[in-house]
Formats: sequence, C-alpha cells, structure tokens
Amino acid sequence: MELNWLSNLADSWLDSSRQDRLPHAVLLTGPVGVGKRAAAAWISKQKLRPNPLTLLPTHPIAEFEHPDMRWISTPEDKKSIGIDQVRALVSQLNLTSYEGFGKVAVIEPANDMTVSAANSLLKVLEEPPGDTLLILIADRVGKLPATIFSRCQRIDIALPPEAVALQWLDRFQPGSAWAEALQISGGAPLRAIVALDELGISKSMAQDLQVLGSGRGSAIEVASRWSKLDTSFVLNWLSQQVNLTVIATSVGRASADGLAIDDSVLHRINRQNLFCYSDAINRLRGQPGGSYNVQLTLESLLIDWADGLKNCGLAPPVDGMGLMLARR
Repeated sequence: MELNWLSNLADSWLDSSRQDRLPHAVLLTGPVGVGKRAAAAWISKQKLRPNPLTLLPTHPIAEFEHPDMRWISTPEDKKSIGIDQVRALVSQLNLTSYEGFGKVAVIEPANDMTVSAANSLLKVLEEPPGDTLLILIADRVGKLPATIFSRCQRIDIALPPEAVALQWLDRFQPGSAWAEALQISGGAPLRAIVALDELGISKSMAQDLQVLGSGRGSAIEVASRWSKLDTSFVLNWLSQQVNLTVIATSVGRASADGLAIDDSVLHRINRQNLFCYSDAINRLRGQPGGSYNVQLTLESLLIDWADGLKNCGLAPPVDGMGLMLARR
C-alpha cells in the first residue's frame, strides 16, 4: 500500500529531479515507524529505475535488488555498523555503474555507525565518486556526528495527522483496534502495525505501573517480567507514559488520553522530578542494545517510580557504557 502521508516528500523529490537539483547525500530523519526506510527504497528506485510502478513509497517495502545498489545495516550479531562495512561500501561505490544510472548506497540506521566508520564515510560524502547517491537513515539524530549532518541534505519525515494514519491503517487491515495501537505507537502508523500485537502486553504493563505507582507490589518482580520483553518496546512505552504524566500534571488529565495511571498515582508523583525521569529513560533509549544490564536498569527505574520519583534527582547517571546501576 502506498504511504499517502509521504506525498509531499515524493512530489518534492520528483520536482528536484526534473530540475536536475538532486543532492548527492540525504539524511532521512523522523520517528520510528513513520516510513523512513520505505522512503529510502522509493528514492533508490527513482534513481536506478526511472519511472517505477509506484508514485509513492509503499508498505511492505517491495524487494529491490540491483547491481548498483548497496544497503548497509547493523549485522545481527553486532551492536554497530563498523568501519570494515563502510570501507567495503566505499570500494564498491568507486566501481563503474552497471546500468549507467549511477549508484545508490543506503546506510541504516546511520546512528549505529561507530566513530571510525562515520569518519571513513566523510570523504565519500565530500567527494562522491561518479553519479552516487548516499541515503542515510537516522532513528536518533543525536547519535550522529555534526560532520555527517553538515554534508547531507536533511529530510525530516513528520508523523501524519491522526485521521490520516487511522484511515490508512483501516485500509491496511479493516476492523482492528487501530486507535489504541496508534496511541501506543506514538502516532507512527507502521509502528502501530507492530503495536497491534502488543496491546495485551501494554495493558499488563499499565496495570503494573498503576500498582507500583500506588506504593504496592514489587518493583523487582515487575522488572523481571519486563526484562523478558523487547527492551526498545518497554522503554518507548514507558517514555510515552511519562510524557503523558507530564501533560496530565501540567494542563490536566483530559489532555493526556492514554495515560495508564489514575489520579491517586498522579498525586504521589514528584512533579519536579518527572523531567529528570524522562531524561534518564531517553538516554537509555539512545544506548545500543546490549550495552547495559536490562534487569538492573528496569529495577532502578521502577523503584524510582514506586517511590513517587522522590529520589530521581539523586539517581546515578548513565555511565559511558550505558549501565544504570540499580540502587539497593
């Protein structure tokens, strides 16, 4: 299905192509699940196979194999994109184009590149060989070096309006609980497809958050259960709940639709420490998987929550390796 909320991106790209003003390197940014990878695949096809069948990026992404295209991503057994991958890519880009339309390289997520890998890519960004297009996808722009930013044209893909997203999702799979799934996903339609299968998990986590926030239950037992789930999902969900708590304590509960806790918990929360707590979660979201102890980290976060965030400002910082030590 075509991603209709990417029509402005597609129109702008095609217009630049007609005027021969396409950049040699682009950086696609935006929330997870908004369609950055679909956009990268579509741009690649526009470059290597002019006049493709679809006028817009699509989901699922149609497989596209081409001798002049390289798609670099984090290996399954690694935590980052290494310098050897980038060096191999640079060597391939220096070869002659097979079909004469130039070459395309996609790096995703670019924020997973090591410092040495990013530095190795700089020369190609400054002086791309031949007719080369580099497409970088960043889920977390804060992890990218400024030198990469300055050498790419940034294209930020925003979340579609809720009505547009719900209409698209209902066409994708009619009759599903898309409103709730979209809310859990933070408004990202493609993330909502995954979130639909996680609704039951979210409801169970919401009950845990309410019980702990009321001063009952065991933070260690809840952390043990949550540590068995996908860490990215847990941290994203918890981050959303904290953001909704901030809204509820600032402008009223009516504006915090989807909040898992009731007023009794809201009254126990130290409002001044909410932003401190949110920062701690977001720092963890920016850490590569496997760089910290998930069980201990969740224990620390949930103990703080059960204490009403009274000691959040005193929490130990995330160290250089991303390990937040649980306080005993």
